[in-house]
Amino acid sequence: MASSVNPTVRRRRLGQELRKLREGKGMTAEQVAERLLVSQSKISRLENGRRSISQRDVRDLCGVYEVEDEAMVNSLMQMAKDSRQQGWWHAFGDIPYSVYIGLEEAAESLRVYEPQIIPGLPQTRAYAASVISGALPESTPADIEKRTTVRVHRQARIHDDERPLRLWAVIDEAALHRVVGSRQVMAEQLEHLVTASQLPHVTVQVLPFATGAHPGISGQYSILEFPDTSDSSVVYIEGVTSDLYLEKGPDVSKYSYMYEHLRAQALGVEQTREFVADIAKGYARG
Repeated sequence: MASSVNPTVRRRRLGQELRKLREGKGMTAEQVAERLLVSQSKISRLENGRRSISQRDVRDLCGVYEVEDEAMVNSLMQMAKDSRQQGWWHAFGDIPYSVYIGLEEAAESLRVYEPQIIPGLPQTRAYAASVISGALPESTPADIEKRTTVRVHRQARIHDDERPLRLWAVIDEAALHRVVGSRQVMAEQLEHLVTASQLPHVTVQVLPFATGAHPGISGQYSILEFPDTSDSSVVYIEGVTSDLYLEKGPDVSKYSYMYEHLRAQALGVEQTREFVADIAKGYARG
């Protein structure tokens, strides 16, 4: 459903090339911003792929960096043109986390730690709608429906026979006991989670209360990895008003190291299925 190189990834790659050109000239983002009479944040957002980039932006930056190779300039401008194409999620209008969706669509693997709720990709529609309405109490029914539909659409990645997303989810036991929607919704959600965990490319582990303090105590995060080695891994931390994307090697390594500890301290795969199934039966009994 997604092309091998979607617009979000194209922007990241273009931004990396532009950063290399700037650093090759020994210039700071602030110096470039002053030359072009724009904000420093614009240059930073263009380089990290968080902002759509126009062919004019590329032409102006190449002028500042004194790029004389016309073929290179044309190639970068074509990348800018391609990066402005729209992914499937743009059909739903303004989605605050559209950058993340683009990264998730392009990712080869996703590692998630979730302390409060069941992660998005193995959620049922009823559970997802209840999570969204509870987290965003001022949202209209139409907006809740739109966000729920987008979430369900994203789930196609773990059911894609040709290009399945390798998902590894470590879930705190608290998420299993938090009654979202109703006990019936929870029973169906946990049964669905057990079913999803049986997919060959999906691994689910529960971090039990008995673990005590652990490396994920500070909150939720995800690590996305991509099939092309030129695309650096990304740590994604969801926020209320803005999200955080960490791409520097040391940052990604630290979160990866923390994740290995979480996996080691969590219940095994079969233990997790039995644990979740037992709680699901409790909800079903009412």
